[in-house]
Amino acid sequence: MKSKTPFSINLKLILLCFFFLLLLIFITRSSFSSSQQSISETYLSNSTSPIQDPKSTTPCPSLPLTQTCTKTPPSLANALIHYATTNITPQQTFKEISVSARILAKKSPCNFLVFGLGRDSLMWTSLNHGGRTVFLEEDKSWIEEIQQRLPTLESYHVVYDTKVHQADQLIQIGMEEDCKVVSDPRFSKCQLSLKGFPNEVYDMEWDLIMVDAPTGYHDDAPGRMSAIYTAGLMARNREEGETDVFVHDVDRVVEDKFSKTFLCEGYLSEQEGRIRHFTIPSHRTRLGRPFCP
Repeated sequence: MKSKTPFSINLKLILLCFFFLLLLIFITRSSFSSSQQSISETYLSNSTSPIQDPKSTTPCPSLPLTQTCTKTPPSLANALIHYATTNITPQQTFKEISVSARILAKKSPCNFLVFGLGRDSLMWTSLNHGGRTVFLEEDKSWIEEIQQRLPTLESYHVVYDTKVHQADQLIQIGMEEDCKVVSDPRFSKCQLSLKGFPNEVYDMEWDLIMVDAPTGYHDDAPGRMSAIYTAGLMARNREEGETDVFVHDVDRVVEDKFSKTFLCEGYLSEQEGRIRHFTIPSHRTRLGRPFCP
């Protein structure tokens, strides 16, 4: 095959460069005209008569001027979810996080209680923008480490006195009548009720509760038996309304059995992967309501 001459190669190169130059000019002119139109529209909207149709005004302007504009922007929420599902934050998958993120999008700003302090904690706080998010953590040294990097997170050290190998015995205790009485967990006679939290945890009515701790992957770990039971008790004991309770790692025996037993399959709203979402109504608004429907 005959080789191409340098002249033909240079000609094609010149034509190619010319094409890209025209394309660049076209894009620049389009962007400039769009920006002019945007500026023009903004000027016109600002210079019109103050008598306007109230229906034509948007409820949430670009600046958060009112209380109705405190939601986390969707772009920020998606970025936080993406960040939390990268390799350095393996607690939950994108689909699992999306289950609770959808509820937060509806309810935030709200009161959100999380069992466990992790690398995704900043995400939960941000998704509940304007609300209160509290973390309960068993590892004191881990709290100190996280607080050094993220001092704005509200977290408390808590102690659990159970072990995973006691799960079968504890689920039988949970069947006793004392454990079916709805009350403040501090005053419950049920052995599963956690009574050592700070008082402000009990005094607050939580709109969402996430159980993703304590440690529960080996026999001598505290396990989530009491955490799951107490989350359900807090939800039932609120004055009115309902609480969304999420339990992670339901592929494990303890989380599977205890969530079905004490949060009730009748209250199960959704399961995605290893997370279950329960919607539990107040039991104080209707006397005689059974522990499980």
